[in-house]
Amino acid sequence: MKAVVQRRYGSAVLGDLDVPVPGQDEVLLEVRAAGVDMGTWHLLSGRPYLLRVIGFGFRGPKSTVPGMDVSGVVREIGPGVTGFAVGDEVFGVCSGSFAEYAVAPVSKLARKPEVLSFTEAAAVPISGGTALQALRGVHPGQRVLVLGAGGGVGSYGVQIARALGAHVTGVCSTPKVELVRELGAHEVVDYTVADFTGTYDLILDCGGHRSLSRLRKALTPAGTLVLVGSETTEPLLGGFDRALRAMALNPFVSQKLVTLMSRERGADYDELRVMIEGGAVKPAVDRTFPLSEAVDAISYVYTRRSAGKVVVTI
Repeated sequence: MKAVVQRRYGSAVLGDLDVPVPGQDEVLLEVRAAGVDMGTWHLLSGRPYLLRVIGFGFRGPKSTVPGMDVSGVVREIGPGVTGFAVGDEVFGVCSGSFAEYAVAPVSKLARKPEVLSFTEAAAVPISGGTALQALRGVHPGQRVLVLGAGGGVGSYGVQIARALGAHVTGVCSTPKVELVRELGAHEVVDYTVADFTGTYDLILDCGGHRSLSRLRKALTPAGTLVLVGSETTEPLLGGFDRALRAMALNPFVSQKLVTLMSRERGADYDELRVMIEGGAVKPAVDRTFPLSEAVDAISYVYTRRSAGKVVVTI
Protein backbone atom coordinates (compact mmCIF):
# COMPACT_ATOMS: atom_id res chain seq x y z
CA MET A 1 0.00 0.00 0.00
CA LYS A 2 0.99 3.65 -0.36
CA ALA A 3 1.65 5.46 2.89
CA VAL A 4 3.42 8.51 4.28
CA VAL A 5 6.51 7.04 5.95
CA GLN A 6 8.36 8.80 8.77
CA ARG A 7 11.63 7.23 9.93
CA ARG A 8 12.95 10.23 11.83
CA TYR A 9 11.67 13.49 13.22
CA GLY A 10 11.38 16.37 10.80
CA SER A 11 10.76 14.55 7.53
CA ALA A 12 8.42 12.08 5.85
CA VAL A 13 8.01 10.72 2.32
CA LEU A 14 5.43 8.77 0.35
CA GLY A 15 6.48 5.13 0.23
CA ASP A 16 5.30 1.52 0.10
CA LEU A 17 4.46 -0.57 3.14
CA ASP A 18 2.75 -3.90 3.74
CA VAL A 19 -0.96 -3.74 4.51
CA PRO A 20 -1.31 -4.08 8.30
CA VAL A 21 -3.18 -6.96 9.91
CA PRO A 22 -5.86 -6.25 12.54
CA GLY A 23 -5.33 -7.74 15.98
CA GLN A 24 -7.63 -8.37 18.90
CA ASP A 25 -10.57 -5.94 18.93
CA GLU A 26 -9.27 -4.17 15.82
CA VAL A 27 -10.45 -3.71 12.24
CA LEU A 28 -8.62 -3.03 9.00
CA LEU A 29 -9.84 0.13 7.32
CA GLU A 30 -9.63 1.14 3.70
CA VAL A 31 -8.85 4.78 4.43
CA ARG A 32 -10.81 7.35 2.45
CA ALA A 33 -9.69 10.49 4.30
CA ALA A 34 -7.52 11.56 7.23
CA GLY A 35 -7.79 14.75 9.26
CA VAL A 36 -4.82 16.94 10.11
CA ASP A 37 -4.33 18.89 13.33
CA MET A 38 -1.51 20.53 15.28
CA GLY A 39 -0.88 17.26 17.09
CA THR A 40 0.14 15.74 13.76
CA TRP A 41 2.71 18.50 13.27
CA HIS A 42 4.10 17.98 16.77
CA LEU A 43 4.56 14.25 16.20
CA LEU A 44 6.15 14.85 12.79
CA SER A 45 8.57 17.48 14.06
CA GLY A 46 9.23 15.93 17.46
CA ARG A 47 8.63 19.30 19.11
CA PRO A 48 8.29 20.31 21.81
CA TYR A 49 10.94 17.93 23.12
CA LEU A 50 8.66 17.08 26.04
CA LEU A 51 6.77 14.75 23.65
CA ARG A 52 9.86 12.62 23.20
CA VAL A 53 10.38 12.31 26.93
CA ILE A 54 6.80 11.27 27.74
CA GLY A 55 6.78 8.32 25.36
CA PHE A 56 6.35 9.22 21.70
CA GLY A 57 9.90 8.16 20.84
CA PHE A 58 13.10 9.71 22.11
CA ARG A 59 15.42 9.37 19.10
CA GLY A 60 12.71 8.87 16.49
CA PRO A 61 8.93 8.45 16.24
CA LYS A 62 7.43 5.20 17.48
CA SER A 63 4.78 5.34 14.77
CA THR A 64 6.15 4.90 11.24
CA VAL A 65 3.07 6.43 9.62
CA PRO A 66 1.67 9.77 10.87
CA GLY A 67 -2.01 10.63 11.07
CA MET A 68 -4.75 9.90 13.61
CA ASP A 69 -8.15 11.21 12.42
CA VAL A 70 -9.64 8.71 9.97
CA SER A 71 -12.73 7.86 7.96
CA GLY A 72 -13.09 4.81 5.79
CA VAL A 73 -14.61 1.41 5.12
CA VAL A 74 -14.10 -1.73 7.20
CA ARG A 75 -12.35 -4.36 5.06
CA GLU A 76 -11.30 -6.96 7.63
CA ILE A 77 -12.37 -7.88 11.15
CA GLY A 78 -9.91 -8.87 13.86
CA PRO A 79 -10.54 -11.40 16.66
CA GLY A 80 -13.17 -10.40 19.21
CA VAL A 81 -14.85 -7.72 17.10
CA THR A 82 -18.65 -7.81 17.26
CA GLY A 83 -19.79 -4.22 16.79
CA PHE A 84 -18.71 -3.74 13.17
CA ALA A 85 -18.88 -5.72 9.94
CA VAL A 86 -17.02 -5.71 6.65
CA GLY A 87 -18.37 -2.88 4.50
CA ASP A 88 -19.34 -0.58 7.37
CA GLU A 89 -18.52 3.10 6.87
CA VAL A 90 -16.84 4.45 10.01
CA PHE A 91 -14.88 7.37 11.42
CA GLY A 92 -12.69 7.80 14.45
CA VAL A 93 -9.05 7.60 15.48
CA CYS A 94 -6.23 5.21 14.68
CA SER A 95 -2.45 5.24 14.43
CA GLY A 96 -1.17 5.77 10.89
CA SER A 97 -4.13 7.17 8.96
CA PHE A 98 -1.95 8.77 6.26
CA ALA A 99 -2.07 5.54 4.27
CA GLU A 100 -4.33 3.56 1.96
CA TYR A 101 -5.05 1.10 4.79
CA ALA A 102 -4.86 1.41 8.57
CA VAL A 103 -5.70 -0.68 11.61
CA ALA A 104 -8.02 0.88 14.19
CA PRO A 105 -9.26 -0.29 17.61
CA VAL A 106 -13.05 -0.56 17.64
CA SER A 107 -13.12 1.39 20.93
CA LYS A 108 -12.06 4.48 18.96
CA LEU A 109 -14.54 4.16 16.08
CA ALA A 110 -18.16 5.05 15.40
CA ARG A 111 -20.42 4.73 12.40
CA LYS A 112 -19.92 7.56 9.94
CA PRO A 113 -22.72 10.16 9.93
CA GLU A 114 -24.87 9.49 6.87
CA VAL A 115 -25.09 13.20 6.06
CA LEU A 116 -21.30 13.60 5.77
CA SER A 117 -18.84 12.69 3.06
CA PHE A 118 -15.73 10.75 4.04
CA THR A 119 -13.76 13.99 3.77
CA GLU A 120 -16.07 15.82 6.17
CA ALA A 121 -16.20 12.87 8.57
CA ALA A 122 -12.39 12.73 8.83
CA ALA A 123 -12.43 16.34 10.06
CA VAL A 124 -14.49 15.47 13.13
CA PRO A 125 -12.99 12.97 15.62
CA ILE A 126 -10.03 14.53 17.46
CA SER A 127 -11.08 18.19 17.26
CA GLY A 128 -14.79 17.51 17.74
CA GLY A 129 -14.16 15.02 20.53
CA THR A 130 -11.85 17.43 22.33
CA ALA A 131 -14.42 20.23 22.16
CA LEU A 132 -17.15 17.90 23.39
CA GLN A 133 -15.09 16.81 26.40
CA ALA A 134 -14.10 20.41 27.16
CA LEU A 135 -17.71 21.57 27.28
CA ARG A 136 -19.19 18.83 29.44
CA GLY A 137 -21.42 20.40 32.06
CA VAL A 138 -22.27 23.61 30.18
CA HIS A 139 -25.84 24.69 30.96
CA PRO A 140 -28.36 26.77 28.98
CA GLY A 141 -27.91 30.48 29.56
CA GLN A 142 -24.27 30.31 30.54
CA ARG A 143 -21.74 32.54 28.83
CA VAL A 144 -18.97 30.70 26.99
CA LEU A 145 -15.87 32.28 25.44
CA VAL A 146 -14.02 30.33 22.74
CA LEU A 147 -10.48 31.50 22.01
CA GLY A 148 -9.21 30.26 18.67
CA ALA A 149 -12.79 29.90 17.48
CA GLY A 150 -11.80 29.65 13.82
CA GLY A 151 -9.51 26.65 14.26
CA GLY A 152 -10.13 22.93 14.51
CA VAL A 153 -11.23 22.52 18.15
CA GLY A 154 -12.60 26.05 18.34
CA SER A 155 -14.92 25.64 15.36
CA TYR A 156 -16.57 22.67 17.10
CA GLY A 157 -16.50 24.44 20.45
CA VAL A 158 -18.63 27.28 19.10
CA GLN A 159 -21.22 24.90 17.68
CA ILE A 160 -21.38 22.51 20.62
CA ALA A 161 -21.62 25.32 23.18
CA ARG A 162 -24.47 26.88 21.22
CA ALA A 163 -26.21 23.50 20.92
CA LEU A 164 -26.00 23.19 24.72
CA GLY A 165 -27.82 26.49 25.07
CA ALA A 166 -24.92 28.77 25.95
CA HIS A 167 -24.38 32.35 24.81
CA VAL A 168 -21.20 32.02 22.77
CA THR A 169 -18.50 34.59 22.06
CA GLY A 170 -15.85 33.53 19.56
CA VAL A 171 -12.41 35.12 19.29
CA CYS A 172 -10.45 34.77 16.06
CA SER A 173 -8.37 36.64 13.46
CA THR A 174 -9.86 38.78 10.69
CA PRO A 175 -9.95 36.12 7.90
CA LYS A 176 -11.96 33.77 10.12
CA VAL A 177 -14.59 36.20 11.44
CA GLU A 178 -17.22 35.28 8.87
CA LEU A 179 -16.75 31.53 9.46
CA VAL A 180 -17.13 31.90 13.23
CA ARG A 181 -20.28 33.93 12.70
CA GLU A 182 -21.66 31.26 10.37
CA LEU A 183 -20.89 28.57 12.95
CA GLY A 184 -23.35 30.25 15.30
CA ALA A 185 -21.37 32.49 17.63
CA HIS A 186 -23.62 35.16 19.13
CA GLU A 187 -20.68 37.57 19.22
CA VAL A 188 -17.41 37.51 17.28
CA VAL A 189 -14.29 39.36 18.42
CA ASP A 190 -11.47 40.03 15.96
CA TYR A 191 -8.45 40.02 18.25
CA THR A 192 -6.36 41.95 15.72
CA VAL A 193 -8.69 44.91 16.28
CA ALA A 194 -9.63 44.62 19.97
CA ASP A 195 -9.44 42.00 22.70
CA PHE A 196 -12.49 40.43 24.34
CA THR A 197 -14.26 42.00 27.31
CA GLY A 198 -16.85 40.83 29.84
CA THR A 199 -17.01 37.83 32.18
CA TYR A 200 -17.75 34.22 31.31
CA ASP A 201 -18.83 31.02 33.01
CA LEU A 202 -16.47 28.97 30.86
CA ILE A 203 -13.49 29.89 28.70
CA LEU A 204 -12.33 27.34 26.15
CA ASP A 205 -8.80 28.35 25.19
CA CYS A 206 -7.74 26.73 21.91
CA GLY A 207 -5.28 29.33 20.70
CA GLY A 208 -2.79 31.94 21.75
CA HIS A 209 -0.81 32.13 24.95
CA ARG A 210 -2.67 34.63 27.10
CA SER A 211 -1.61 34.74 30.72
CA LEU A 212 -3.57 32.88 33.37
CA SER A 213 -4.17 36.17 35.22
CA ARG A 214 -5.76 37.71 32.11
CA LEU A 215 -8.01 34.69 31.58
CA ARG A 216 -9.00 34.43 35.25
CA LYS A 217 -10.08 38.09 35.28
CA ALA A 218 -12.54 37.22 32.52
CA LEU A 219 -14.04 34.33 34.52
CA THR A 220 -16.85 34.49 37.04
CA PRO A 221 -15.72 33.64 40.62
CA ALA A 222 -16.81 30.02 40.13
CA GLY A 223 -16.05 29.88 36.40
CA THR A 224 -14.08 27.25 34.50
CA LEU A 225 -11.03 27.70 32.29
CA VAL A 226 -10.27 24.82 29.93
CA LEU A 227 -6.81 24.91 28.35
CA VAL A 228 -6.63 22.84 25.18
CA GLY A 229 -3.48 24.10 23.53
CA SER A 230 -0.93 26.85 23.64
CA GLU A 231 1.48 27.13 20.75
CA THR A 232 4.82 28.85 21.28
CA THR A 233 8.20 28.42 19.62
CA GLU A 234 9.87 27.45 22.90
CA PRO A 235 11.47 24.06 22.03
CA LEU A 236 11.33 22.23 25.37
CA LEU A 237 7.75 22.74 26.58
CA GLY A 238 6.19 24.55 23.61
CA GLY A 239 3.66 26.45 25.70
CA PHE A 240 2.88 23.62 28.11
CA ASP A 241 4.45 25.68 30.90
CA ARG A 242 1.19 27.59 31.24
CA ALA A 243 -0.72 24.33 31.66
CA LEU A 244 1.67 23.28 34.42
CA ARG A 245 1.12 26.59 36.21
CA ALA A 246 -2.66 26.13 35.90
CA MET A 247 -2.46 22.66 37.47
CA ALA A 248 -0.36 24.00 40.33
CA LEU A 249 -2.70 26.95 40.97
CA ASN A 250 -6.01 25.10 40.63
CA PRO A 251 -6.26 23.74 44.23
CA PHE A 252 -5.90 27.23 45.69
CA VAL A 253 -8.52 29.24 43.77
CA SER A 254 -12.31 29.22 43.58
CA GLN A 255 -12.25 28.97 39.80
CA LYS A 256 -11.67 25.65 38.07
CA LEU A 257 -8.51 25.59 35.95
CA VAL A 258 -8.51 22.54 33.68
CA THR A 259 -5.67 21.31 31.49
CA LEU A 260 -7.56 19.05 29.12
CA MET A 261 -5.91 15.80 28.10
CA SER A 262 -8.57 14.62 25.69
CA ARG A 263 -9.31 10.94 25.28
CA GLU A 264 -10.10 9.12 22.05
CA ARG A 265 -13.47 7.45 22.62
CA GLY A 266 -15.85 5.93 20.13
CA ALA A 267 -18.75 6.80 22.42
CA ASP A 268 -17.92 10.51 22.03
CA TYR A 269 -17.76 10.18 18.25
CA ASP A 270 -21.13 8.46 18.29
CA GLU A 271 -22.51 11.37 20.34
CA LEU A 272 -21.10 13.76 17.77
CA ARG A 273 -22.70 11.68 14.99
CA VAL A 274 -26.11 12.26 16.58
CA MET A 275 -25.47 16.00 16.85
CA ILE A 276 -24.29 16.13 13.23
CA GLU A 277 -27.24 14.17 11.87
CA GLY A 278 -29.54 16.43 13.90
CA GLY A 279 -28.06 19.53 12.28
CA ALA A 280 -26.49 21.04 15.41
CA VAL A 281 -22.88 20.50 14.31
CA LYS A 282 -21.20 20.55 10.91
CA PRO A 283 -17.48 20.24 10.18
CA ALA A 284 -15.82 23.25 8.57
CA VAL A 285 -13.24 22.01 6.04
CA ASP A 286 -10.80 24.66 4.87
CA ARG A 287 -8.71 22.70 2.36
CA THR A 288 -8.00 19.18 1.19
CA PHE A 289 -4.70 17.67 0.04
CA PRO A 290 -4.01 14.37 -1.74
CA LEU A 291 -2.00 11.72 0.09
CA SER A 292 1.07 12.61 -1.97
CA GLU A 293 0.96 16.13 -0.47
CA ALA A 294 0.26 15.12 3.15
CA VAL A 295 3.44 16.78 4.43
CA ASP A 296 2.33 20.02 2.77
CA ALA A 297 -1.00 19.66 4.56
CA ILE A 298 0.78 19.39 7.91
CA SER A 299 2.92 22.44 7.11
CA TYR A 300 -0.20 24.41 6.16
CA VAL A 301 -1.87 23.59 9.48
CA TYR A 302 1.24 24.80 11.29
CA THR A 303 0.81 28.25 9.72
CA ARG A 304 -2.50 28.49 11.63
CA ARG A 305 -4.11 30.13 8.60
CA SER A 306 -6.67 27.37 8.11
CA ALA A 307 -10.27 28.29 8.87
CA GLY A 308 -11.62 25.07 10.35
CA LYS A 309 -10.04 21.74 9.44
CA VAL A 310 -7.59 20.42 6.87
CA VAL A 311 -8.07 16.94 5.42
CA VAL A 312 -5.90 14.53 3.43
CA THR A 313 -7.91 12.53 0.89
CA ILE A 314 -6.91 9.02 -0.19
